[in-house]
Order: sequence, then C-alpha cells, then structure tokens
Amino acid sequence: MTVGLPHFLVVSALLFALGFYTVMTRKNAVGILMGVEIIINAANLNFVAFSRYGALANLLAGQVIPVFGIMIAAAEAAVGLAIVLAIYQNWRSIDTETTASLRE
Repeated sequence: MTVGLPHFLVVSALLFALGFYTVMTRKNAVGILMGVEIIINAANLNFVAFSRYGALANLLAGQVIPVFGIMIAAAEAAVGLAIVLAIYQNWRSIDTETTASLRE
C-alpha cells in the first residue's frame, strides 16, 4: 500500500476538524490560539500534499507557501499572546467570557 494524496487530505481534514472544534469549545484564550495554529498547520499540509502529488509537482510553490504560513502563525502567536497578557493584567483572567465587556 502506498501513501497517496487522499491519505494526506484525510489527515489534513482531521487536523482542521480538531482545530475548529478546539476554537469553538474553548473559553481559554490560549486554547483558542492553539486551535488556530492547528488549522493553519492543516492548510500547510494541504499545500505540501498538492505540491507533491498535484499536476504541478515539479514547482516549489507548494513548499514555499507553507513557509509563509509558518511565519504568519509565528506572528499570530506573538501578537495573540501579547493581547492575552494585556487582558490578564487588566482582568486577572484569560477566560473569553470575562472579556465580553470590551464590546460594550
């Protein structure tokens, strides 16, 4: 049995579903950020899989785009954690229900 494109797509779909479930069910801001990271990794896996098994398998674009995805994820983590720390300093909690008063 060889590993092909459908196998990678199934793993990517499972990662995306796990990340989406994490984002939707967590009340903790750090947990939500981890879910977003999992979703970004699912997208990166799709890019690499289509680069390997797609019609344009000789191009490096499918392997270069995930590098940008990793950079975006690192920037998102840095900015997100800075926001979480600022919220924690004000409310002494990182529960997203506590910060709902920011909308008002």
